[in-house]
Amino acid sequence: MISNGIKHTKHAALEKPIGGDFHRNEIACIGAPCEIIDDFCKNINEALQAVLKLGYLSEDHKASRKSTGFHTTYTNKIKYQRIDFKARPEQKQWRKYFNDLDLLLVNGNHFTAATQIVFIHDKKKESLSRKLDRLTNIKMIILENSNDEIYDFVLAKLTNEEELGVFRRDQLDKIAAFLLKDFQKNIAPLYGLILAGGKSSRMGHDKGAIDYHGKAQREYEAELAAAFCNQTFISCRKNQDELIETRFKKVYDTFEGLGPFGGLLSAFRAHPNAAWLSLACDLPYLDKAVVSNLVKHRNPTKLATCFYNPETEFPEPLITIWEPKAYPVLLEFLSQGYSCPRKVLINTDIEMIQMKDPTKMTNANTDEERKIAFEAIKASQK
Repeated sequence: MISNGIKHTKHAALEKPIGGDFHRNEIACIGAPCEIIDDFCKNINEALQAVLKLGYLSEDHKASRKSTGFHTTYTNKIKYQRIDFKARPEQKQWRKYFNDLDLLLVNGNHFTAATQIVFIHDKKKESLSRKLDRLTNIKMIILENSNDEIYDFVLAKLTNEEELGVFRRDQLDKIAAFLLKDFQKNIAPLYGLILAGGKSSRMGHDKGAIDYHGKAQREYEAELAAAFCNQTFISCRKNQDELIETRFKKVYDTFEGLGPFGGLLSAFRAHPNAAWLSLACDLPYLDKAVVSNLVKHRNPTKLATCFYNPETEFPEPLITIWEPKAYPVLLEFLSQGYSCPRKVLINTDIEMIQMKDPTKMTNANTDEERKIAFEAIKASQK
């Protein structure tokens, strides 16, 4: 709708997560009989399961066992868990079932995916020629024999031949290595997030503005993060805008009243395809070595990478790297009435590391703690 020359948009312009309907890293295997695709995906999983979490999406040609009659059934199979659904998920509801994965392999004979592995197999040549609309981003071509010729209609769909992988189906080690390298190449960029949007009610004045190191603490931490991150932002309320130097990028709170949890959600809402290195603005003892240690041990196959806090005997949520897969999980916890980042870490698959000097993660929330930090930092500089 256009009114008075101004274009009206019905919905908010949100940045979408990369990938397709099923996962941010999904690959459809297409061009071969289903039994070959099933076997191929099983072998790839066996080759990569020690380093990546893989999933497989397919369709059963055979009549399955009779339904239990329940709409949803969960069964603890001891060695694995099983959930049966009576209803098929709608198009935009699939991702939640595969969110924890690093790579989703898809049977392209039944489903489409954002990227493709194309098999050159005579039995499916004609069928493949009728599905050219599914070949949108071919990453790999699989041959039965080394001298097989790639079909002209497949060659016409190639968009980036320099990065294309071409292998025989029996070259499983090379195929697995290619997929692992592709995963590593596409690890989410790391953005810094200085959580400075709190009201500092216990301190009595803005914690982020306190000068422990010759500048406001939020600026000190932003500079620490910037040494390791593609971009760095200060998370704040809109009414703090004039208090923060213009040279720093900002993420304004769009999930208000939720503390650091809201700051994280606001950051993911603005940039859902980034991983976020979050730092609370009340960490006076924080230094470059701590941030470097965290980044060095980042594990992008986990939901988050954080330090173990021996004082609380729990993971420390506010010196943490949150991967993109954390965004829907944070929203899920919020929908259940939880706004505690630590609770998310406790109940999910994370990488937790030890900090050599745990005092580095000590907060200064009160004026007394601020004075103690001042004296300790001053003494360490002598």
